[in-house]
Amino acid sequence: MTYLNLVNNVLRRLREETTNNVNDTIFNTMVGDFVNDAKQLVEEACDWSGLRSTISLQTIVGTNQYSLVGTGDNVKVFSVINDTNNTFITYQTKDWFNNALYLQEEISGSPAYYTFDGLDSSQDTQVLLSPKPSTVETLRFDVTKRQPELVNNTDVLLVPSKPVIHLAVALLARERGETGGTSTVEYFSIADRYLSDAIAIDAAKHPEEMIYRTV
Repeated sequence: MTYLNLVNNVLRRLREETTNNVNDTIFNTMVGDFVNDAKQLVEEACDWSGLRSTISLQTIVGTNQYSLVGTGDNVKVFSVINDTNNTFITYQTKDWFNNALYLQEEISGSPAYYTFDGLDSSQDTQVLLSPKPSTVETLRFDVTKRQPELVNNTDVLLVPSKPVIHLAVALLARERGETGGTSTVEYFSIADRYLSDAIAIDAAKHPEEMIYRTV
């Protein structure tokens, strides 16, 4: 669903006139802000299928720090593989890396471990690799990354639309202080129901993540 469709869905539920441009009035712009607020809350509630993607990067000989371009500061890494050697790369703690990089003699070879290392100048998440790459290899990061704020009329929402619409309505109803028959508490309850249903449907696509396994 596009940003414009989302805003118009919210406007209709608030008994307001629909629009052809999200930013044509101050009120519609405010509705758009609440839609983005609702989008962020929904995004954080689940590792949605629509937000999952694979980031591929090539190593540079002698360089062990890399950016996950386009992830921002809110990313979840599910798995990392070395596509060149067909092996998994394992997460290690920052203390483990401090020991490997600074307390012991750093080694070069095919990366087998990764850890997170803050943000780059573009505010994208960075990772460190160990051993330090000695050849050019291709790594694949399977991640969940959050969608940037919706800005243009044609921007397409990547998470389920119903929870976003109804949560935005609830937020706006609370802001306005009147809802024309439905209480703000009821609106939030409706939004929670849509959200829980959407999570259940999406979780069924990844049943292995719902199973607790002991090591």
